Amino acid sequence: MPVATTPEPSAQRDVRAAKQHRRREVAAAVVGALVAVFALLNLGDVQVNWIVTSAGTPLIVVIVISVLVGVALDRLLIRRKQRQANRA
Repeated sequence: MPVATTPEPSAQRDVRAAKQHRRREVAAAVVGALVAVFALLNLGDVQVNWIVTSAGTPLIVVIVISVLVGVALDRLLIRRKQRQANRA
């Protein structure tokens, strides 16, 4: 007679990790779509004071650069947090 068993803890952990990864992918896709729509709705030129000069730049460029800088900072902070966790 077959006996019902519960999945091993490592299998449960793998399923949970896969679900979490999928949720992150969906969230990233939604945020990406919102940023794309927002950027495409703001195509006008704006005056931007860059570090060395000031110039008229399309607002979409400013938005994309801002998003990329934010993503880069996020990745750096996450990597730093993971390294600190590994040392402990």
